[in-house]
Amino acid sequence: MLSIGFAEPLISETSAEGDVFWLWKLLGRLHPLAVHLPVTLLCLAALLEVVTLRKYHSTLRPGINLLVVLGAIGAVISAVLGWMLAGQEDYGGDTLDMHRWTGVATAVLGVVATLFLYAVEKKSRWNLITVYRSVLIFSAIGVTAAGHYGASLTHGEVYLASVIPWSEDYEGEPNISSNINLASLKNGGALDHEQQVALNVQVRSIFAHSCYKCHSSDKIKGELRLDNKEMVFKGGESGAILVPGDPDNSEIVRRINLPRSHKESMPGKGKALSKEEIELITFWIKEGAPWPDSSKTIFRVAEMKPRMPALPPATNKLRNPVDLWVNSYFEEHKIAWPAVVDDRTYLRRIFLDITGLLPTPEELTAFSQDTRPDKRAIWVRQLLNRDNAYAMHWLTFWNDALRNDYTGTGYITNGRFDISEWLYKSLEENKPYNQLVKELLSPTEESQGFIKGIQWRGVVNSSQSIEMQAAQNVSQVLLGLNLKCASCHDSFISDWKLADAYAFANIFADSTLEINRCDVPTGAMADTRILWEELGDIDEAASVKEKLKQLADNLVKPEDGRLYRTLVNRIWAQLMGRGIVAPVDAMDNVPWSQDLLDWMASDFVANGYDMKELIYLIATSKAYQLPSVGVDDINDINAQDFKFTGMLRRRMTAEQFADAVSSTIYQVYPDSALRYNPYEKIASYKAKVPFVRASLVENDVFLTALGRPNRENVTTGRDTQANLLQALELTNGEKLNEVLRRGAENLVTNVRDNDVIIRRVYQKALGREPRPEEFAVARQALGASPDTAAVQDFLWAVVLLPEFQLIY
Repeated sequence: MLSIGFAEPLISETSAEGDVFWLWKLLGRLHPLAVHLPVTLLCLAALLEVVTLRKYHSTLRPGINLLVVLGAIGAVISAVLGWMLAGQEDYGGDTLDMHRWTGVATAVLGVVATLFLYAVEKKSRWNLITVYRSVLIFSAIGVTAAGHYGASLTHGEVYLASVIPWSEDYEGEPNISSNINLASLKNGGALDHEQQVALNVQVRSIFAHSCYKCHSSDKIKGELRLDNKEMVFKGGESGAILVPGDPDNSEIVRRINLPRSHKESMPGKGKALSKEEIELITFWIKEGAPWPDSSKTIFRVAEMKPRMPALPPATNKLRNPVDLWVNSYFEEHKIAWPAVVDDRTYLRRIFLDITGLLPTPEELTAFSQDTRPDKRAIWVRQLLNRDNAYAMHWLTFWNDALRNDYTGTGYITNGRFDISEWLYKSLEENKPYNQLVKELLSPTEESQGFIKGIQWRGVVNSSQSIEMQAAQNVSQVLLGLNLKCASCHDSFISDWKLADAYAFANIFADSTLEINRCDVPTGAMADTRILWEELGDIDEAASVKEKLKQLADNLVKPEDGRLYRTLVNRIWAQLMGRGIVAPVDAMDNVPWSQDLLDWMASDFVANGYDMKELIYLIATSKAYQLPSVGVDDINDINAQDFKFTGMLRRRMTAEQFADAVSSTIYQVYPDSALRYNPYEKIASYKAKVPFVRASLVENDVFLTALGRPNRENVTTGRDTQANLLQALELTNGEKLNEVLRRGAENLVTNVRDNDVIIRRVYQKALGREPRPEEFAVARQALGASPDTAAVQDFLWAVVLLPEFQLIY
């Protein structure tokens, strides 16, 4: 909870019993509720000031002024309530002091910003605009800092750091499914061996995710280690932490039950343990802290070997193998098959998923008039045969994953190499995936950019060396494995060790790497091996070129089921909105259908590693043709209890949206498309459409706002949720507004008929005629005769419709 508060009570009146008067307690505890007002308002006001930096008197000015005044008032109120709260609760220490003074600063700066704003607005002191804006931005920074310290008070000091992947306090994505039922165990008498093992595994998983960051081989705070049986029972510098059979006299039980604000509360970093976790540890100690000798890992590890399960029998209505597996899944979970989507929805879906473009009105008409019973499969094949359009679209997906771009960090200093031409040609000719992987790992000059990574300027962390970048990127993209934690220390979220990461990175090194733990040299030298020894050996005495060839040959073996499961899962996620395993970079997680994943991966190998055939298999399935499904909470997407009922509804990517607007507006007016400067090396390969595809262009404010990453890190999935930056760009962005203005000018000049304009735009943007009520509203908005401003607003309204922006 964000909060802004102070160390002493504002009012010291007490009741007869000596306690703080109940009203002051009540008011103090309203502080967390009140604090969100200044946090939101001041930050939003500062953001809008930045957006309108060149135009003080914008249409947003009245709203900004109101936000500043209300934010300042809220900051003062929140500070007062925080003062009242701090003296009544068990808060104290340096974090509270920092929280207090940043809260004071925020309240003061908010008031000062309001006074400067008053001087600008009421006294025409225009020379104070810069001062006012500077003070407002500092107040926004202050309220953010105060919120951080407030969150640290209630959630722990690493509340934010624990969810940042490159932070040493990163908690990761634990995947421990408990099979412990405490209620039944407590009443079930003595535990048998299997129950003891299961209970111990669950306790160790809690230690791994919540305690290892301070108490493992990487960091031994207070001389206590919790990653080893002998060390756990030995205890730390203060003695034993547990008494088997006696939780009431066990130090660890006392500490995990202390309030988070207490200096001895454990865990000292990250989230507090849940009530269930505390009960589990307490019960474990009460049962004698059983720790049977067992090699069982506390993390799930997916099978490496490929597996081809026997297909369920075909039915009268289901022939596609994907549907046979989904049907088995539906039967198991008692899910009825919904009816498939209509022709217009399906055609738009496959056009966007295969080529990244909208179908033209003529194509929609031809599809609707096609009477062949297998027309959907025929049209999927036709789209896949549009090699140029297919390559242009899937270039975006692979650019993200292989962190390939046209400008950015490293390109100016020649510390980074692009693979654009090689990648485009590979997609256009539908290069088999095993060959594509071999050329990435044992590269030519054209394809070396992926494993070369980024040569950062200046001194960098040892976990970001070129060799370690290669190890991290290859493991993430090709094997669905997060090796970032293990690149700095033994991982808290898997069984991978620091030595494993360095051994894998050594394959990419021209000299033996010294192992660094948390950026501190250990003196130990790394050996050279693949993460999974069953995939083969690497000759550590060989040259880098030879080691890379050995790595490529070993990883693409048909026996490497993980490589092909990872690819199949990524393509499924791209078409369906969520992988069979989620997240797609955590292939050790439980798939919602192991049989489907295994069968598709084996079939992919059997069919010559053909990515187009894989897309064809999915896109022609009934499962792909089901109505799209929305989610209320984005966290539900990666939940382990996810149930598949159809593709997830998602927003167009930045590139799809730009191309959709370009195609819509271009066909209205050729010079009004969203034009960019194409990347020179592949400009000759641009799609046979009259505008430059967005996948070829350098990143800019427009694409960034719509979700295109900077590609300095691997990106294997984009956020499909709308956000404030996107809303601001779509409502007030110069690029989109200019495109729509020019398109509107041409319509007004050349069409001169509002009815024709309405029908044409609906046909091209949405693939249908306007409904009567839509037509009536549009005619009313456009007026009696065409007007540029009105037509521009009409175009803007259409491209902002969910029907335009979403893939249903």
